[in-house]
Amino acid sequence: MKAENQYINLFTQYEQLINQHAAEPLNAKRKEAFADFQRAGFPAKHEEDYQYTDVAGAFAPDYGVNLNKITIPVNPYDVFRCDVPNLSTALYFVVNDSFYDKITPAVEFPEGVYAGGLNNFARQYPDIVNRYYGKAAKTSHDGIIALNTMLAQDGFVLYVPKGVAVEKPIQLINIFRSDVDTMANRRILIIVEAYSEAKLLVCDHSADPVRFLSTEVIEIFVEEGTRFDYYDLEESTTDTTRFSSLHVKQAAASNVLVNGITLNNGLTRNNYYIELEGEYAETTLCGMSILDKTQHVDTYSFVTHAVPNCTSTELFKNVLNDCSTGAFSGRILVKQDAQKTAAYQTNRNLVATREARMYSKPQLEIYADDVKCSHGMTTGQLDENALFYMQSRGLSLEEARMMLSVAFTADVIDHVHLEGLKDRLGILVDKRFRGELAHCSGCNVCHS
Repeated sequence: MKAENQYINLFTQYEQLINQHAAEPLNAKRKEAFADFQRAGFPAKHEEDYQYTDVAGAFAPDYGVNLNKITIPVNPYDVFRCDVPNLSTALYFVVNDSFYDKITPAVEFPEGVYAGGLNNFARQYPDIVNRYYGKAAKTSHDGIIALNTMLAQDGFVLYVPKGVAVEKPIQLINIFRSDVDTMANRRILIIVEAYSEAKLLVCDHSADPVRFLSTEVIEIFVEEGTRFDYYDLEESTTDTTRFSSLHVKQAAASNVLVNGITLNNGLTRNNYYIELEGEYAETTLCGMSILDKTQHVDTYSFVTHAVPNCTSTELFKNVLNDCSTGAFSGRILVKQDAQKTAAYQTNRNLVATREARMYSKPQLEIYADDVKCSHGMTTGQLDENALFYMQSRGLSLEEARMMLSVAFTADVIDHVHLEGLKDRLGILVDKRFRGELAHCSGCNVCHS
């Protein structure tokens, strides 16, 4: 049986139940998404953009899906204690794919700011959700996006009205918790209106020794003159499979930073789609992964320059050990009218063993003639001369390798604008290269 069939049968049988537990703006997208999924199915390995990840194989197992929204018996505020010093975030949780609303942080945001559950927001403000939900992540574009839109019933929303600066960083913890193999379909909707400012940190954690599968669709709408930072920190387990698709639409003179870091995982596919639609918009897109055992991270990025005078800077790094595999495919499209574009793309990879594999394909597609664009890729091993020099100064080979590997990732961490998080990431990366668990020491979930 094709992997798609079980999800087609699931939706056909339980469509009414899915709709019963979700607001109308979410339900309005399902039939179109279902038709797109039936037509497209999962991306195949022979497709150029997915040739290094077996999508159908990842979705083939029989995962449980909590369509009836049965409450998971856990209070994440009791079991999660983030000890990142000086971070002081407004902390929210999604358990599997449901927003945890039993307790919420006592935070006084500026008037009009909403941070909370997607389903609740869609019931309160259907006009806003109808205006944005599904407008960046098209179900016709990718079968995984279509599947997520078919099944998603909740998620997280950050809404910042015009002219508001949210000083306190917001932190969302996605926790996987279950006694059986479980699939979750998560949505994040971010709307930052003109001349506003906000920062969001999203952390993925898996809590139990079962297999987890997540589809995640993040839509970010940034209006004129806005600054927004999005940080994604994956610290799951080797039994966790994640397919994430992040979509950004930027208006004029906006500034967006997207930084995705994988410290621990099983199989991960990260898609980034960024569209610069207003003049003088700026984007920084960066990320890194640290892989060993048989871990796998596949990164795809597509940055579109649609108008003149915009800048994008892209940096992705990967460190691979043991039998791990990594892939990077980055595409920059400069449309005909996008004169005075500045677009830079860099991919650097460190492969520590003969068994590890890294595949990289940077691409430029330029239809304007007055631009500054470049791309570059290197894949190699640690500098033998540097290793020899450090050993001559009394360091062991293992310590020298670890220090050089940490230094290799430093410029990605430098793009973190939350000082407490930046300092903590330095510690976590060091621990990861030493073979220690990379979970936050304050997270009792991950140590249970």
